Amino acid sequence: MQALKKIFQNAAHLFYPHVCTGCGTDILPKENQLCARCINNLPATGFASHQHNPVEEIFWGRIKLTAAHSEFYFDKEALIQRLVHQLKYKNNQSIGIYLGEIMARTLQKSKRFEHIDGLVPLPLFPEKERKRGYNQAAIICSGMSQVMNIPVLKGKLQRQRYTETQTKKHRAERWENVKGSFVVNDTAGLKGKHLLLVDDVVTTGATLEAAGMVLLTVPDVTLSIATLTLASK
Repeated sequence: MQALKKIFQNAAHLFYPHVCTGCGTDILPKENQLCARCINNLPATGFASHQHNPVEEIFWGRIKLTAAHSEFYFDKEALIQRLVHQLKYKNNQSIGIYLGEIMARTLQKSKRFEHIDGLVPLPLFPEKERKRGYNQAAIICSGMSQVMNIPVLKGKLQRQRYTETQTKKHRAERWENVKGSFVVNDTAGLKGKHLLLVDDVVTTGATLEAAGMVLLTVPDVTLSIATLTLASK
C-alpha cells in the first residue's frame, strides 16, 4: 500500500511539480511556497518589536498610530520584488497568503500587536478589483488571519473614487491624489476596535494615511498599520 502511494505521489509530482516560487527548485515542503534558501534571502526589517521604527516615522505628525510595521525591505530587481509582482499582476494568490502568514508570525512575537481586533485590507477601487480579480491586500490578510485567528474586515472600508497610480508622484501630489478616496461602510461594526490596516507596500504613506484618517473617525477606534514591504521614497 505504501509503495502504491509513493508511486502516485511521484506521478503527481512529475505532472504537477511543486516548486519554489523564488528559484524554481523542487526541494521544499509541500506546504511552503519558498525554499529555505529563498526564505533566508528575504530582506526582513525586524521592525515589529521596535517603537519609532522607520515605518512609524513616516506617519509622525500625520496620523495617530498604536504601532506600525513592514515585514521586508522592497529591493528592486530582487526576490521580494518578483514575489510582489507575482502577487499583484500574475494572479499568484498563494504567494500572497504565504507571505501574509510569515508577517503574521512576526507580529505574534511582538507584544506591540497583541490586541488587534480586526484586519482591514486597504481597498482597491471596485472597477480595478474586478479587472484584477482580487485585492492583493485582502489576500495578504487572508494569510495573516489563518495564523493570528483574527477576522478580515473586508468591505468595512471602501474606496469611493478612482485614483491615478502614485508611482511617479511626489509626496504632496500623492496626498492630493488620494484625499477623499475612502469611506467607512459599517461604523457600528468597527466602533471600539483596534484595527490593523494592511497593504502590500508603503512608500510615502499617503494612501495609508488617507485611509487611516477615515478609520479614526469611527468612535473609539485605535489604529495600527502593517505592510508586506517598505519601499524607498
